[in-house]
Amino acid sequence: MAMTLRLNDEVERALALLSEADGVSKHEAVVRAITDAAARRVRDDRVHELSLEGRSRYAALLDRLAQ
Repeated sequence: MAMTLRLNDEVERALALLSEADGVSKHEAVVRAITDAAARRVRDDRVHELSLEGRSRYAALLDRLAQ
């Protein structure tokens, strides 16, 4: 899918720095940034889910330890 990405000057400079630092095209830098952000979001959501499960499962133990 083709897409036009409109960036302000500040974001354009940041993208240029990112692509240069990684030695890739601006296109590849954008693709990597999107992929990395999505992976982080999925990981963060999973960690949050596991945390809730653990707190629920060990609520009594956690209460005793807090005393």
